[in-house]
Amino acid sequence: MPAVTPFSDRASFPMKKLFLAGYPLPELTELLTPLPRYRAEQIFSRISRGAASFGEMTELPKSLRSELAERFSVYSSGVSARLEDGDGTVKLQITLHDGSKIESVLLNDGKGRNTACLSTQAGCPVSCVFCKTGALAFKRSLVSAEIVEQFLFLRKTASAAAGTDESGGGGSSVSNIVVMGMGEPLLNLKELRRAIAVITAKEGLALSPRRITVSTSGIAAGIRDLAENGPPVRLALSLTTADRELRERLMPVTRTNPLEEVTAALEIYQKKENRRVTLEMVLLGGVNTRQKDVEALERFADGLDVIVNLIPWNSVEGMSFEGRALREPEKGEFAFFTGLLEKRGIPYTRRRRKGRGVGGACGQLGATD
Repeated sequence: MPAVTPFSDRASFPMKKLFLAGYPLPELTELLTPLPRYRAEQIFSRISRGAASFGEMTELPKSLRSELAERFSVYSSGVSARLEDGDGTVKLQITLHDGSKIESVLLNDGKGRNTACLSTQAGCPVSCVFCKTGALAFKRSLVSAEIVEQFLFLRKTASAAAGTDESGGGGSSVSNIVVMGMGEPLLNLKELRRAIAVITAKEGLALSPRRITVSTSGIAAGIRDLAENGPPVRLALSLTTADRELRERLMPVTRTNPLEEVTAALEIYQKKENRRVTLEMVLLGGVNTRQKDVEALERFADGLDVIVNLIPWNSVEGMSFEGRALREPEKGEFAFFTGLLEKRGIPYTRRRRKGRGVGGACGQLGATD
């Protein structure tokens, strides 16, 4: 029987520090070879339960903890600012290992349910004209560790607020995830998949993928990829308007992802997942609240199982559209729009406006100084 190479003597072992929080268990097990699988499972479990350093993993031998600390880091990022709104929303600014900054949000529904809003990119290449993140310079996509760590930071925030300790395992203080923060998730689907594999693993956080919603601006190829290769998450489309000409001006991504291609991709997704898709409509006063927009929406939704989520625009100072300052829709505009939806039998909900006081609402991320 061949001798097992000692962990500390393995010449081919990576010498550059890697961030273990983003490794799914199978990958982590392979990375840590020749350590036995149960050691990888212990490390994976402890990271899922909030351990931010190897020193906290007291079930591991002290010598192994020291060696791991020399070769790896548990986390790649850290919280650099915390803002709390009067409605209970908490926004975290997170500084990444290269100095880039992203933001994540913890949303509380007032009934004890917490939702983590995660980012997938630093900045955003999609450049929707009504979104603060879209006005920022795009830096890069995040790696899986940087996505997972956002969830862990937000979960720790929620646990502290509730006075609970999740280090021993058990149920999470965060029950849902919306991937609706900074960036376009489907332009970083590979790393998002790895992060979701970590978050949903039964050996760790064990969050159901059905409790995860991914929001896209309409990357048709990404929607098809998600449908064909998973994971089986919920899907939301940031539509804003189905008037193609107007949408191209508001959301330049439409030029390379025409609405007919997006529709075809949604049909593939619904055939595979058999789940309702949410159409997110950011209502901009005097821009997309016309009868024409409702008629275009009705045509777009025909044949799809959808619900419309209406989001009155959350103001961001200095943002404009074709020379005019953007504004929130007036009550009359909103009532006119919803009245037309009701006449046409289009189901809708209104997004609860949370986090506006700290720049943590939809379209406001990236505003922290």
